Amino acid sequence: MSTIRFALLRHGVTDWNAEKRIQGRSDISLRTDTIAHYRTLRLPDDWQDVPWYCTPLTRTRETADALSISPVTAQPDLIEMDWGTWEGERLPDLRAKLGAEMARNEDRGWAFRPDGGESPQDVLVRVQDFLTRHTANQAPGTNDTFGAITHKGVIRAVYAAARGWDMMGKIPDKLDWECLHVFDWSETDGFSVVALNVPLIVIDDEDRL
Repeated sequence: MSTIRFALLRHGVTDWNAEKRIQGRSDISLRTDTIAHYRTLRLPDDWQDVPWYCTPLTRTRETADALSISPVTAQPDLIEMDWGTWEGERLPDLRAKLGAEMARNEDRGWAFRPDGGESPQDVLVRVQDFLTRHTANQAPGTNDTFGAITHKGVIRAVYAAARGWDMMGKIPDKLDWECLHVFDWSETDGFSVVALNVPLIVIDDEDRL
Protein backbone atom coordinates (compact mmCIF):
# COMPACT_ATOMS: atom_id res chain seq x y z
CA MET A 1 0.00 0.00 0.00
CA SER A 2 1.12 3.58 -0.67
CA THR A 3 2.43 5.72 2.16
CA ILE A 4 1.95 9.47 2.34
CA ARG A 5 4.43 11.67 4.20
CA PHE A 6 3.18 15.12 5.06
CA ALA A 7 4.23 18.15 7.09
CA LEU A 8 1.70 20.27 8.97
CA LEU A 9 2.35 23.88 9.95
CA ARG A 10 -0.01 25.98 12.01
CA HIS A 11 -0.88 29.44 10.69
CA GLY A 12 0.66 32.52 12.31
CA VAL A 13 -0.76 34.55 15.17
CA THR A 14 -4.02 36.50 14.91
CA ASP A 15 -5.47 39.04 17.36
CA TRP A 16 -7.84 36.33 18.60
CA ASN A 17 -4.87 34.02 19.25
CA ALA A 18 -3.17 36.77 21.23
CA GLU A 19 -6.40 37.29 23.22
CA LYS A 20 -6.73 33.50 23.72
CA ARG A 21 -10.11 33.46 22.00
CA ILE A 22 -11.43 30.32 20.29
CA GLN A 23 -11.31 30.91 16.53
CA GLY A 24 -12.62 27.75 14.89
CA ARG A 25 -14.11 28.65 11.50
CA SER A 26 -14.15 32.42 12.22
CA ASP A 27 -12.10 34.03 9.45
CA ILE A 28 -9.59 36.17 11.35
CA SER A 29 -6.55 37.64 9.57
CA LEU A 30 -2.98 37.52 10.83
CA ARG A 31 -1.53 40.35 12.87
CA THR A 32 0.69 42.70 10.85
CA ASP A 33 3.67 41.96 13.11
CA THR A 34 3.14 38.24 12.51
CA ILE A 35 3.22 38.72 8.73
CA ALA A 36 6.44 40.73 9.05
CA HIS A 37 7.97 38.00 11.22
CA TYR A 38 7.08 35.18 8.82
CA ARG A 39 8.64 37.13 5.96
CA THR A 40 11.99 36.58 7.74
CA LEU A 41 11.52 32.79 7.58
CA ARG A 42 11.36 30.07 4.92
CA LEU A 43 10.63 26.39 4.68
CA PRO A 44 13.39 23.83 5.34
CA ASP A 45 15.10 22.65 2.14
CA ASP A 46 13.38 19.23 2.21
CA TRP A 47 9.97 20.91 2.04
CA GLN A 48 10.65 23.55 -0.59
CA ASP A 49 9.71 21.56 -3.68
CA VAL A 50 6.64 19.59 -2.61
CA PRO A 51 2.97 20.46 -3.18
CA TRP A 52 1.49 22.69 -0.47
CA TYR A 53 -2.07 23.12 0.72
CA CYS A 54 -3.77 25.68 2.91
CA THR A 55 -7.36 25.87 4.16
CA PRO A 56 -10.17 28.17 3.00
CA LEU A 57 -9.50 30.47 5.99
CA THR A 58 -7.56 33.68 5.32
CA ARG A 59 -5.00 33.18 8.07
CA THR A 60 -3.52 30.08 6.40
CA ARG A 61 -3.27 31.73 2.99
CA GLU A 62 -1.60 34.79 4.56
CA THR A 63 0.92 32.52 6.28
CA ALA A 64 1.73 30.83 2.97
CA ASP A 65 2.15 34.20 1.26
CA ALA A 66 4.44 35.50 4.02
CA LEU A 67 6.61 32.37 3.70
CA SER A 68 6.65 32.72 -0.12
CA ILE A 69 5.01 29.31 -0.57
CA SER A 70 3.62 29.16 -4.10
CA PRO A 71 1.57 27.60 -5.52
CA VAL A 72 -0.66 26.66 -2.61
CA THR A 73 -4.04 24.95 -3.03
CA ALA A 74 -6.99 25.39 -0.68
CA GLN A 75 -8.19 22.10 0.82
CA PRO A 76 -11.48 22.31 2.79
CA ASP A 77 -10.94 19.00 4.61
CA LEU A 78 -7.97 20.54 6.47
CA ILE A 79 -10.00 23.44 7.92
CA GLU A 80 -10.05 24.10 11.65
CA MET A 81 -12.37 22.26 14.02
CA ASP A 82 -15.80 23.87 14.14
CA TRP A 83 -16.33 25.28 17.65
CA GLY A 84 -19.97 26.19 17.03
CA THR A 85 -21.44 28.74 19.42
CA TRP A 86 -18.23 28.85 21.46
CA GLU A 87 -16.22 30.73 18.82
CA GLY A 88 -14.94 34.03 20.15
CA GLU A 89 -15.10 32.76 23.75
CA ARG A 90 -12.16 32.01 26.06
CA LEU A 91 -11.84 28.54 27.58
CA PRO A 92 -11.45 29.80 31.19
CA ASP A 93 -14.68 31.77 30.79
CA LEU A 94 -16.50 28.72 29.43
CA ARG A 95 -15.21 26.57 32.30
CA ALA A 96 -16.40 29.14 34.83
CA LYS A 97 -19.81 29.46 33.17
CA LEU A 98 -20.50 25.79 32.42
CA GLY A 99 -18.82 24.25 35.46
CA ALA A 100 -19.27 20.48 35.82
CA GLU A 101 -20.89 20.21 32.39
CA MET A 102 -17.74 21.57 30.77
CA ALA A 103 -15.52 19.28 32.86
CA ARG A 104 -17.50 16.22 31.76
CA ASN A 105 -17.27 17.33 28.13
CA GLU A 106 -13.48 17.82 28.30
CA ASP A 107 -13.14 14.39 29.96
CA ARG A 108 -14.60 12.80 26.81
CA GLY A 109 -11.26 13.13 24.98
CA TRP A 110 -11.79 12.31 21.31
CA ALA A 111 -15.54 12.80 21.73
CA PHE A 112 -15.27 16.33 23.23
CA ARG A 113 -17.73 18.53 21.36
CA PRO A 114 -18.44 22.27 21.63
CA ASP A 115 -22.08 23.32 21.39
CA GLY A 116 -23.04 23.14 17.72
CA GLY A 117 -19.50 22.14 16.70
CA GLU A 118 -17.26 19.19 15.83
CA SER A 119 -15.34 16.68 17.91
CA PRO A 120 -11.63 15.93 17.36
CA GLN A 121 -12.77 12.57 15.98
CA ASP A 122 -14.82 14.41 13.36
CA VAL A 123 -11.72 16.40 12.40
CA LEU A 124 -9.63 13.24 12.03
CA VAL A 125 -12.27 11.64 9.79
CA ARG A 126 -12.09 14.68 7.48
CA VAL A 127 -8.31 14.47 7.30
CA GLN A 128 -8.42 10.71 6.61
CA ASP A 129 -10.97 11.27 3.84
CA PHE A 130 -8.58 13.71 2.18
CA LEU A 131 -5.61 11.34 2.57
CA THR A 132 -7.63 8.45 1.12
CA ARG A 133 -8.46 10.50 -1.96
CA HIS A 134 -4.84 11.60 -2.19
CA THR A 135 -3.67 7.98 -2.05
CA ALA A 136 -6.08 6.99 -4.81
CA ASN A 137 -4.14 9.25 -7.19
CA GLN A 138 -0.80 7.54 -6.48
CA ALA A 139 0.87 4.70 -8.32
CA PRO A 140 0.82 1.53 -6.15
CA GLY A 141 3.79 1.17 -3.82
CA THR A 142 5.04 4.72 -4.29
CA ASN A 143 5.69 7.33 -1.63
CA ASP A 144 4.14 10.76 -1.77
CA THR A 145 4.93 13.96 0.09
CA PHE A 146 3.12 17.21 0.66
CA GLY A 147 2.85 20.05 3.16
CA ALA A 148 -0.14 21.92 4.55
CA ILE A 149 -0.64 25.11 6.49
CA THR A 150 -3.53 24.32 8.76
CA HIS A 151 -4.78 24.78 12.33
CA LYS A 152 -4.03 23.71 15.88
CA GLY A 153 -7.10 21.48 16.16
CA VAL A 154 -6.18 19.59 12.99
CA ILE A 155 -2.55 19.11 14.04
CA ARG A 156 -3.55 17.95 17.52
CA ALA A 157 -5.97 15.37 16.08
CA VAL A 158 -3.37 13.96 13.67
CA TYR A 159 -0.70 14.00 16.38
CA ALA A 160 -2.99 12.20 18.85
CA ALA A 161 -3.80 9.47 16.33
CA ALA A 162 -0.12 9.04 15.46
CA ARG A 163 1.08 9.10 19.08
CA GLY A 164 -1.69 6.95 20.50
CA TRP A 165 -2.81 9.76 22.83
CA ASP A 166 -6.45 9.69 23.97
CA MET A 167 -6.58 13.52 24.09
CA MET A 168 -7.05 13.44 27.85
CA GLY A 169 -4.62 14.87 30.37
CA LYS A 170 -1.31 16.47 29.44
CA ILE A 171 -0.13 16.16 25.84
CA PRO A 172 2.84 13.72 25.69
CA ASP A 173 5.07 16.08 23.64
CA LYS A 174 5.31 19.87 23.64
CA LEU A 175 4.45 21.08 20.13
CA ASP A 176 6.03 24.29 18.88
CA TRP A 177 3.36 25.98 16.77
CA GLU A 178 5.95 27.79 14.64
CA CYS A 179 7.50 24.51 13.49
CA LEU A 180 6.64 21.74 11.03
CA HIS A 181 5.26 18.46 12.37
CA VAL A 182 5.84 15.54 10.03
CA PHE A 183 3.71 12.37 9.83
CA ASP A 184 3.28 9.26 7.69
CA TRP A 185 -0.08 7.73 6.85
CA SER A 186 -1.27 4.67 4.96
CA GLU A 187 -4.62 2.93 4.81
CA THR A 188 -3.15 -0.20 6.36
CA ASP A 189 -0.93 1.31 9.08
CA GLY A 190 -2.72 4.56 9.89
CA PHE A 191 -0.77 7.53 11.25
CA SER A 192 2.76 7.60 12.65
CA VAL A 193 5.06 10.38 13.85
CA VAL A 194 8.11 11.07 11.68
CA ALA A 195 9.43 14.27 13.28
CA LEU A 196 8.06 16.97 15.56
CA ASN A 197 9.12 20.60 15.92
CA VAL A 198 11.12 20.89 12.69
CA PRO A 199 12.10 24.59 12.67
CA LEU A 200 11.58 27.05 9.87
CA ILE A 201 14.78 28.60 8.52
CA VAL A 202 15.72 32.19 9.24
CA ILE A 203 16.49 34.02 6.00
CA ASP A 204 19.95 35.57 6.08
CA ASP A 205 20.82 38.96 4.60
CA GLU A 206 22.13 37.52 1.31
CA ASP A 207 18.84 35.68 0.70
CA ARG A 208 16.93 38.93 1.16
CA LEU A 209 18.81 40.65 -1.69
